[in-house]
Amino acid sequence: MQAAERAPARVAATDPVLVHIKGAYKHFPIGGFGGLAVRAVDGVDLEIRRGETLGLVGESGCGKSTLARLITALMPVTAGSIMFDGQDITRLRGGGMRRVRRKMQMIFQDPFASLDPRMTVGDILQEPLDNFHVGSVRERRQRVQELLRLVGLNPNFTNRYPHEFSGGQRQRIGIARALAVNPSFIVCDEAVSALDVSIAAQIINLLQDLQREFQLTYLFIAHDLAVVRHLSDRIAVMYLGKVVETADRNDIYDHPQHPYTKALLSSIPVPDPVVERDRAPITLKGEIPSPVNPPSGCRFHPRCPIARVPGVCSEVEPPLEPHGAQDQVAACHFAGQA
Repeated sequence: MQAAERAPARVAATDPVLVHIKGAYKHFPIGGFGGLAVRAVDGVDLEIRRGETLGLVGESGCGKSTLARLITALMPVTAGSIMFDGQDITRLRGGGMRRVRRKMQMIFQDPFASLDPRMTVGDILQEPLDNFHVGSVRERRQRVQELLRLVGLNPNFTNRYPHEFSGGQRQRIGIARALAVNPSFIVCDEAVSALDVSIAAQIINLLQDLQREFQLTYLFIAHDLAVVRHLSDRIAVMYLGKVVETADRNDIYDHPQHPYTKALLSSIPVPDPVVERDRAPITLKGEIPSPVNPPSGCRFHPRCPIARVPGVCSEVEPPLEPHGAQDQVAACHFAGQA
């Protein structure tokens, strides 16, 4: 990642919480299979503080994107509560939910599929303004041009269609659309995963600039752990529907407590051929268990290098408890011992 090194604004543990997830579950029933369900999100407790960037990482299928859609109320929870700015959005309906939706937006992974190919860029950016009746028709058009300037695009591009832009430009349009109604919280769901490295670096720097200018709060979901460290204030690690560790970005990279976090971090390549040659990445055994029938006890124990089986790891589910540095929690019976 060639993004310029800019430290994110530091957010203290005492800063107010904007999003508070408590015991969130999302199960998808499998029809005709006797009550079986895919347990995509299975009891998540998480806080996102106002003004911070929380990075969310984990293997594909662990529930990151499903959790993002629960937070933004794009799908209902099976159980649990999600508090946004002091309101339980799982109970909101109608006008109450509409008012909250204006405060939260999402930037999607695919910058082409997320834009309607039949609409011009001007119509795409004006649609949320029309939806929420923001200003007059003239003010909305001016706002569209302002949004294009904010994300580094020519304000005269309003009559062009998405297919006329590159991938990086389309993602800038997606960011502009997310900013249209002045939200306080934005979910970036793999927002740079589909972009070339140099273009991704530009988008990351743009996101940081916008965060400083508009005091935004981000949930940043990604597979690239180097990108997550660059952009995030804190990092949460998910495995098979659960959060297994949360900490300040430096603490989680320098002193990971959960063995799964250590395995993820060991997979990051080091840009030094001598160091990389002598490194011994942690290789996890076995396959990721099915979210339809997750293992008993600790869900990571079938692949864990320090699991005690039979024993407490296969029999008792570990809670998220303080381990390591201040404000660092991990769900492991033997945290820090790997």
